[in-house]
Amino acid sequence: MIQLNDTLQISEEQGFPTDILDINKHLKQPYSLKDVEGKIFTFKDKPAIRIYKSPPVRNFLVQNINGRWIYWGLAHVLEITHDYVNKTTSGKYKIIYINTPEEMRQAHHLVDQREEFDHFS
Repeated sequence: MIQLNDTLQISEEQGFPTDILDINKHLKQPYSLKDVEGKIFTFKDKPAIRIYKSPPVRNFLVQNINGRWIYWGLAHVLEITHDYVNKTTSGKYKIIYINTPEEMRQAHHLVDQREEFDHFS
């Protein structure tokens, strides 16, 4: 089975850059795009074979913390590698937009609406 995704939802272990984007710091002093501009990030070992939207179309960038999702902003998935034996997807991405704290709180309601996944509920 191949999954089509519009959301790159990753944990720290899978490649979310918690060394650069920390939710507690962001809520106190919001980051801007210049904090990540020009940086390419990697993700690894997403379960299942996944296809993401190609640039210039955006994917939502979501951090998964213990099953709760934080909608950080938008990303371009630049490269994908599929491991057909282990049925995982890895790749590279860049962040193209960072949500403000208020946008983060609103995003889950506007985009997802599954309360059990909402980090802010």
